Amino acid sequence: MIVDNALYHRGKRVPLGDGDDQSLGSARVPCDPGDFQWIGIHDPSPEELELIAGTFDLHPLAVEDAGDSHQRPKVDRYGDTLFVVLKTLWYVDEQDAVETGEINMFVGHDFVVTVRHGQGIDLSGARRDLEQRAQVLEHGPMGVLYAICDRVVDEYEKVGAALEVDVDEVEESVFSPARTDDSSRIYVLKREIAEVRRAVLPLREPMRKFAMGVHPDISAENATYFRDVADHLQRVSEVIDNLDGLLSTAFDAHLARISVQQNEDMRKISAGAAIVVVPTLIAGVYGMNFDTMPELHWTYGYPYALALMAGVGYALYLFFKRSGWL
Repeated sequence: MIVDNALYHRGKRVPLGDGDDQSLGSARVPCDPGDFQWIGIHDPSPEELELIAGTFDLHPLAVEDAGDSHQRPKVDRYGDTLFVVLKTLWYVDEQDAVETGEINMFVGHDFVVTVRHGQGIDLSGARRDLEQRAQVLEHGPMGVLYAICDRVVDEYEKVGAALEVDVDEVEESVFSPARTDDSSRIYVLKREIAEVRRAVLPLREPMRKFAMGVHPDISAENATYFRDVADHLQRVSEVIDNLDGLLSTAFDAHLARISVQQNEDMRKISAGAAIVVVPTLIAGVYGMNFDTMPELHWTYGYPYALALMAGVGYALYLFFKRSGWL
């Protein structure tokens, strides 16, 4: 259940118990002013989550949301505790698929509890990186909140970059001379972009408030860090909007190309039918066998009829060729 459990004093990690950070389990450690405890758990059972909730006096509604891995990204406040839900994203290029996970964070004045669902971002790596940045850890739980938000949004940018590559491939395919069926891939990419939008858009307003320092839990000094996160989030949002627009345009162009190709096919079919119909008409006339019909008993009538069919057919072929129908 518990991936990591640590106490931080002045931006430095302090060993718990006899040097074993897992030895205290979910116990709350007494903290001096400025210190805080960070417990990270992964896919907890309801019983394990209730144990953590009782230890840190977490609100039942927030705990209920943390146990559900399908929450909308949000920032709520319950008493003295800030509850943050983040969607984690990563891209599977072979399937043109955006996979999702979730991170729930309980941020108090002297503790942070992170609840991770699914694969997504490995918070152990984020914790190790953060422990190398004492100036950030000195900001306490809000420093942890910033670091995790920054890591999550950085992954959003990677997903956006991967989607840009695939959208470029679709555009090249749509406007290539070859006949391609791109509609299914365009639909898949638009669906995945919608998945990214569901993760990005709900965070824009909370991050904006954090960056402006208007949120009651964010000081002016902390707001400086969140401005960077808000800027990256805005950039990702613009990329996603642009990609969605490009895919819509590509789909319209794809349909237009199909319509043009069908018109070209109909012209070719019509031209071919005309080349066949005229000789058929000639053969029909000469096949009526009336006694008084001109050239009926002419020695050269048969080769003449064949030559007439071939000549008219060839003339029609040249006409349609010059007209661009063939």
